[in-house]
Amino acid sequence: MARRLLVVGFCAVVSSTLLTACIPKNPHKLPVDHIVILMQESRSADHYLGHLNAVQPDYAPEPMTGNPDPLNPMGPPILPFHETKYCESSDLNHSWNGEHQAWNQGAMDGFTAANDSSSANADPTDPSGARTMGYFDQTDLPFYYGLYKTFATNDHYFQSVLSQTFPNRLYLYAGTSFGVIRNDSFASTHRSIFNELDEGFVDWKVYTAQYPLSFPSLLFKYVSTRAAQHVFPISQYYADAAGGNLPSVSFVDPRFLDTPRIESDEHPPSNIQVGQKFVADVVNGLMASPNWSSSALFLTYDENGGFYDHMAPPAAPKPDNVPPNLQPGDTPGAFDRYGFRVPVVVVSPYAKRHYVSHVVDDHTSILRFIEMRFGLPALSNRDVNADPMGDMFDFSKPHFAAPPKLPPAVIDQTQLQACPPS
Repeated sequence: MARRLLVVGFCAVVSSTLLTACIPKNPHKLPVDHIVILMQESRSADHYLGHLNAVQPDYAPEPMTGNPDPLNPMGPPILPFHETKYCESSDLNHSWNGEHQAWNQGAMDGFTAANDSSSANADPTDPSGARTMGYFDQTDLPFYYGLYKTFATNDHYFQSVLSQTFPNRLYLYAGTSFGVIRNDSFASTHRSIFNELDEGFVDWKVYTAQYPLSFPSLLFKYVSTRAAQHVFPISQYYADAAGGNLPSVSFVDPRFLDTPRIESDEHPPSNIQVGQKFVADVVNGLMASPNWSSSALFLTYDENGGFYDHMAPPAAPKPDNVPPNLQPGDTPGAFDRYGFRVPVVVVSPYAKRHYVSHVVDDHTSILRFIEMRFGLPALSNRDVNADPMGDMFDFSKPHFAAPPKLPPAVIDQTQLQACPPS
């Protein structure tokens, strides 16, 4: 019997062999077949990139205005200062309540008070909360400054909600946090991008530096029950990249739980250059890959980690009708506002060269780009209205067909040894 080719959904079925080849959609015919998402931890735009304008003038500079000194409210403010320690003395307050206190209805003057001696993250070595005002520059983060000035970045990219890690990562994966405002939701049974990737015949993997721990498997039961098929150690990422075998969508997670000298997620008090080196390895692995010509990597941070940023977050579309899971004493609020700005960069042959976008984006913009590329439906009212970051690309030609040479991601050994060993 002659072989017959039938189109069933997005699958081509060869009936004589019962072979099914399912091909994901590409409704906009984008030349991107491999999307890599790398989300680091707890750094604000001003904290890392407030001095990027020295090498990228289009990026909004951090103004030299400060926050009140909680120990001397009528005295001079605490101004931004060049931080000289690569490991913070402690974590900062970036809870729902702390973030709203820092925002202060748009005044952006509550960062020090949210981190002073009376705060949830009080540090006896920093009673005024001054550490929130520290910043780094290209002398500290040479690879990042080279990366952000070379490719396309955005100085109006905001975290999705004024709260901490779990809620913001849920927005990246699902377009909403389902009411979650704390790091207290595990193995959700809600739908996410992972369901939709499978339903759209889009292959995906999670690569993690702390195998088998990963945020997708921690936050979604759909992923944790399929970990054997989808979750792999970071070594597999480098092998897949080198062999030209990256999946259509990759989520890369750093090492989250370890000593400050080893942890690579950049979450205080971990060493910032250790995280920078991890990111550089991931980026360089992609640029050296046979898949580079059809790839796009999105690097960002889940939230600001309690560090100061000067730009007030604008209003945002509510993702759904689920209100915040407030407890007694929590600051009233809704999911109708973005959180603080965080760094973001698009690394791709098709990224615009030396470009700064000023379009308001958030984590659901990355989600929307995935949905747009593969013809997937939106997951919430937030991502259906999100900008897909298209102005950061020029798909008419590859500006970086040959990957650029970037500065090395150095690790200052003196600074590293100054970090606590545990």
